[in-house]
Amino acid sequence: MNEKRENTPHDPKTSESAASRRQFLATSALFAGAAAALSAGCESLGGSTSLAVAKAGKRTPVKDGEPIRIGVIGVGGMGTGHLEGLLATPAGGRENLQVVAISDVAKPKLEGAVSRAAEAQKLQVDGYRDYRELLARKDIHGVLIASPEHQHAPMTMAAVAAGKDIYCEKPFTFTIEEALAVRQAVEQSDLVVQIGTQHTMIPKYVEAQKLIAAGAIGHPTLTQTSYCRNSEAGEWLYDIDPKLVPGEMLDWDGWLGPLAPAKWDTEIYHRWRRYKRYSAGIMGDLLVHQMTPLMMALDVGWPVQVFATGGHYVQKDMENQDQVFVSVQFEKEHTMVAAGSTCNELGLETIIRGHKGNLFLGSDNIVLRPERTFAEQVDEKTIVCEPMGDDQNELRLNWLSCMRTREPVRSPVSLATQMMVVVDLGVRSLWDGKAWMFDPKTQRARSA
Repeated sequence: MNEKRENTPHDPKTSESAASRRQFLATSALFAGAAAALSAGCESLGGSTSLAVAKAGKRTPVKDGEPIRIGVIGVGGMGTGHLEGLLATPAGGRENLQVVAISDVAKPKLEGAVSRAAEAQKLQVDGYRDYRELLARKDIHGVLIASPEHQHAPMTMAAVAAGKDIYCEKPFTFTIEEALAVRQAVEQSDLVVQIGTQHTMIPKYVEAQKLIAAGAIGHPTLTQTSYCRNSEAGEWLYDIDPKLVPGEMLDWDGWLGPLAPAKWDTEIYHRWRRYKRYSAGIMGDLLVHQMTPLMMALDVGWPVQVFATGGHYVQKDMENQDQVFVSVQFEKEHTMVAAGSTCNELGLETIIRGHKGNLFLGSDNIVLRPERTFAEQVDEKTIVCEPMGDDQNELRLNWLSCMRTREPVRSPVSLATQMMVVVDLGVRSLWDGKAWMFDPKTQRARSA
């Protein structure tokens, strides 16, 4: 670092290039504005409105022997967990990195995170209320985005425009339209982009992928999975900090991003996963975790039909459903069903069914059992998979490693985009009661 920096929210007047910073902020606003139109319910796939596709900015390569310099955008519950994981990484000896900048719209969260990072690393860390100021830094190699779902697309697109490698929390975006646009921007770049579906790192899914590709179960026909949990008080009832109100303590319009303006509501700010304007609920927060690694293992292509049902059975005080069941058909002739609940914790055993055999993935290992008709051709066996510990940490390390090697990441944008078709169409189906179709050739969706 060539300049002295304070551990306080950044003043753009002291930045290295005010002119280039202004240009970057204007470009970022274009992407955010397009995302706002989509989120407000304008024309969907095939219509007149689309998220502007960013041209990737010039990337700052990581030189041999130097630490990877990371910026963290969003230090709420998930972002704080990621920050702690990053700060602990160098001591583990597997990667050399520095968290040099942090952004958050809430002043107390930002100042606390900056102080924590500076103290832990014994180096200067900058704080920014506006994430675009962080992205304008030329010395940063990559950014970790842990914002609410409605900000994923504009922030990721702006990071692409800034030439940063990216780790973005799941779900990838908020809509299919956003996912397709960001995917195009990423594929036209040389950036390393990881989406935070950490179960893709779990060995049993990697081994299942090998078995299926080798034909061990014949043609895979039906997969079942679930993510179910329960609580006495209700779901997503995060603590409310009464000090966090618009003004000095909180940039409310900055938090809203593409969905601004909106009336201040402390419930929405603190508990946004309960509201459909800001979150896909169970589909985006829970089922993404279970369905994504199975889609990776199966390699069955794009979802082509999605139907979901559910309702408010117990937790009637929140807008998003507390119980869902989704059925997905894929282009390579496979069906997946998944149950999600925040009012009952008894889930479905994870099973991949095939014409010749079945894979049981209810534990850390895989049990392969033949169909009775093919018992003479398929041997029953257990595939023992080595436990890996913290899969989220492993996914972060995979991203960091790929930033140096430029190899493909484990949880890529291509897979995340296919998952977003399930999420978005599943949410539409939950609210309108219709099945939704997706055409992989035209990349358009329609109700059945």
